[in-house]
Amino acid sequence: MEKFKKIVGIAAPFTRINVDTDLIIPAENLKTTTRKGLGKDLFSYIRFNDDGKENEKFILNQDHYKDSEILVTGKNFGCGSSREHAVWALKDFGIKCLIGTEFADIFYNNCFKNGVLPIILDSKNVDYIIKLVSFKEKSKLEIDLKEQFIKTVENKTINFDILPYLKKNLLEGIDDITKTLEKEKLIDDYEINTKKKYPWLEKKNG
Repeated sequence: MEKFKKIVGIAAPFTRINVDTDLIIPAENLKTTTRKGLGKDLFSYIRFNDDGKENEKFILNQDHYKDSEILVTGKNFGCGSSREHAVWALKDFGIKCLIGTEFADIFYNNCFKNGVLPIILDSKNVDYIIKLVSFKEKSKLEIDLKEQFIKTVENKTINFDILPYLKKNLLEGIDDITKTLEKEKLIDDYEINTKKKYPWLEKKNG
């Protein structure tokens, strides 16, 4: 997983509440086991019309917001099934940070496992950011994970909380696979000792 770096980018306001993982990435697009290529199907139910053309009203189809790296979300974003593909699709599209008042628990944890920063703020600050970024000339935000703040073009600084170990994982690019590999020697030693202690458990060749 890539290390999370400071972001200075466009934030798109997407205030729909109870956005579930099926809306983020539909079930019919879950045929891949890799993290690449899902961005093209992100929000496909509402990003595209029935004829396959882009829905011009959808925020991420609007010229200014097409390259957004930050998504300001409505309440309970990421609810529904636990599919990790939802975060893969957001990341592949280019979204690196989410800002909202509430995220579904499993989705929230999946974000950290895939290099996406979900920031939880109170409704007052989220409402302020939504109103601000709705103006194209004010839609750029600075996200500093190390110092734990969001800075707006109006030079307002909003601090956010994050658990230290989740912050560390993002800054250092540590995911579950990396954590397991760090214990590789301990795992190997355990396997060797187990075979010595219980030789009958070892699968015989032939």
